Amino acid sequence: MPLLPGAQPFRHDGGEIGVLVCHGFTGSPQSVRPWAEHLARQGLTVSLPLLPGHGTRWQELAITSREDWYAELDRELRGLAERCRQVFVCGLSMGGALALRLAARHGARVSGVALVNPAHKMHDRAAPALPLLRHLVPSVKGIVSDIAKPGTPESGYDRVPLTGAYQLRRLLQEVDAELPRVTQPLLLMHSAQDHVVPPVDSARILSRVSSADVTELVLERSYHVATLDHDAEIVFAETHAFISRLTRGIDEDSGDVVPGTDTRLGKGAAASGGA
Repeated sequence: MPLLPGAQPFRHDGGEIGVLVCHGFTGSPQSVRPWAEHLARQGLTVSLPLLPGHGTRWQELAITSREDWYAELDRELRGLAERCRQVFVCGLSMGGALALRLAARHGARVSGVALVNPAHKMHDRAAPALPLLRHLVPSVKGIVSDIAKPGTPESGYDRVPLTGAYQLRRLLQEVDAELPRVTQPLLLMHSAQDHVVPPVDSARILSRVSSADVTELVLERSYHVATLDHDAEIVFAETHAFISRLTRGIDEDSGDVVPGTDTRLGKGAAASGGA
């Protein structure tokens, strides 16, 4: 099955700090590839997989499940954990929900979580009817390309299969129950104006996780796909600064903590990413 433009997975072998990047529902690696590539340029080992059923045609998404999406990320995370001393997970939209599930289930194997407009709940009034509707209506209009920056399209599906939407709703319900198990440091970046995932989803996530180290950042100039929007560079810099803060003092050759050192992982490790 031919892939949509930019839907190819991305992987980079760097140092002993690994990052797993997760794209969103009906999207593809294209929407978060600049995020992954920025982290790779800082010397990190990065994995950005293509989720099953994505990046081809919407009919393929109709025959995959939430378990398929999670299993792909779970495999990638385990591979990074074998290769790297520390692993972080990043995600956009549904990818954020999946990142939280990875953190909840893998515990200490995940050192930190960075999210952009993470999904928590389906707010459409028809959502409760999806168990029935999915058997009656094949698809509805797509949700890609919610981007404020002109001329910056997102590569994804123009239709949403209702069987896939049903799987997404079930996933979000299950992740909500798992949120108290998330204890890792958390960086949550959300747009002030988002036509796909409202800011209330981020507020709910923040109220449910058990993380003691939490940073919330509002993206003032971007819509849902902030990783391709006006605030993308802020997202990238803040994510790298977050990872650098949590890995400072780790010797890149041995992975051991070195007392009194301030080891920076590549150029710009101390950048705050402010406006």
